[in-house]
Amino acid sequence: MEQRDAVVAVLLRGERLLAIRRGPRVARPGYWQPLSGKVEPGETQEQAVVREAREEVGLTVVPLRKVWESETDDLRFRLHWWIARADTGEVVPDPDEVAGTRWVTPEEFLALDPVFDGDRAFFERILPGL
Repeated sequence: MEQRDAVVAVLLRGERLLAIRRGPRVARPGYWQPLSGKVEPGETQEQAVVREAREEVGLTVVPLRKVWESETDDLRFRLHWWIARADTGEVVPDPDEVAGTRWVTPEEFLALDPVFDGDRAFFERILPGL
């Protein structure tokens, strides 16, 4: 199976970031994670960050920079991690994809359960050095 590209958008508002709980109609419902989604054909990673934020949580965001790459545990996706600003607007989750949202500190994110091992690695090893 060919590996697909996806973005992970760490959406920042002040000192907090948006954690979403995966909704009932996506794989592995109930997991907490940063916003994420597939890069569509002909779309840049920056465009994917903007589109996914609008579709999944109704926010207009500004991608700042790509900060990391990883793979999903099943190797189906190459994840391109982006930091993006989400300074204004109300979070309006897509109920099929997002079961809940919270603005959390990185430390609070690590206390959420369950989270993916790859997300935990980002918050423990990568984010502190940015």
